Amino acid sequence: MKASKLLVTLALSAVLFTGCGVKNQNAIIKINDQAITKAEYDKLIDKNIGQSPFGKLGDLKGNKDGFLYLMMEQNVINQLIITELLDQEAQERGIKVTNKDVDEALRKTMDQMGGRDRLLEVLKANGISVSEFKKDLKVQVKMQKLATSAGKIEISDKECEKFYKENPDKFKNPEMVRASHLLISANAWQIQQDLTLNGKREIPQEELKAQVEAKMDAKKAEAEKLAKELKADKTKFAEYAKKYSDDPGSAKQGGDLGFFPKEAMVPEFSKVAFEAKPDTVSDVVKTQFGYHIIYVQDRRAAGVTPYEKAKSGIKDYLTTEKQIKALDDLTAAAKKKAKIEYMEERYNPEVIQKKLSRQVDDATGGQASKVKEEFKKKNKK
Repeated sequence: MKASKLLVTLALSAVLFTGCGVKNQNAIIKINDQAITKAEYDKLIDKNIGQSPFGKLGDLKGNKDGFLYLMMEQNVINQLIITELLDQEAQERGIKVTNKDVDEALRKTMDQMGGRDRLLEVLKANGISVSEFKKDLKVQVKMQKLATSAGKIEISDKECEKFYKENPDKFKNPEMVRASHLLISANAWQIQQDLTLNGKREIPQEELKAQVEAKMDAKKAEAEKLAKELKADKTKFAEYAKKYSDDPGSAKQGGDLGFFPKEAMVPEFSKVAFEAKPDTVSDVVKTQFGYHIIYVQDRRAAGVTPYEKAKSGIKDYLTTEKQIKALDDLTAAAKKKAKIEYMEERYNPEVIQKKLSRQVDDATGGQASKVKEEFKKKNKK
């Protein structure tokens, strides 16, 4: 449960991005005469594209009627509208967030993540700055207060017990190992590509094969030399990992990978890590990534998290679920009574949906609409 809490926090903060109630002549949407501006839209669409794997496929903004761009645009517009509606609701109810509230939320998140360093590591991996995260936390706290003001957000012990009994798989813990590793990157195919593309002449196949093998042997020899030195003195492992490892993510942490189950690593790596005794350095292990040296530090047997230990996490999870439901209900009610104006029709979610539906129909020869109609008919019966 605890491992997912930051993700829940980030997801809630992402949905409730920032307040948008600023009057501006560049408004693209007005909600009760409060403007959502083109600048706010541009900032959020750029953020979405940057964080999406589809953003690496090319210039999505080059075709604003393309399917992928329209999908992101629809999400961004809905996000901005929801944010503004809830922000107005919070203002009407006089909800305020103090620095003390934010500091408390930050402290709680750090506790859940296992400390400040672990939180910073996760934020960095997700491309989120500390200041940006604190802004998101402020919005989250405001939305939590708004949800509480809208309805009773309390979780009883009975609800926690019921969730624990009905979701046993969520509390099963596989056998885990804590290990560090040092990687000497080596991939025969990549070496061959580099030699072929960067070479000044065409290399005969036999010569190319020999050069690749020579480079792989050199990498292996380097790894074996380091492994020998580390077996002689394990205390140098973190220092060596920072200096020599080609895995940038773990190298900064002295090679530390934390606790992980077998399935988290490639089979060759897991086999050695799970067979080794704690406080031992392995021989060189070859995987598709290159040559690894593994330092196993600790083990955890498989088991089940007891209810009393899981209770706090369950309560937080169920509280978040109720808060999201309360905010959904608030949004639906606010949308019904709100005056929403689209200064340009392309930013109207209904217009975007029609464009998407047409493209799906074109791609499926009209089958998508037929399936949709049949689904509607069945649900009416």
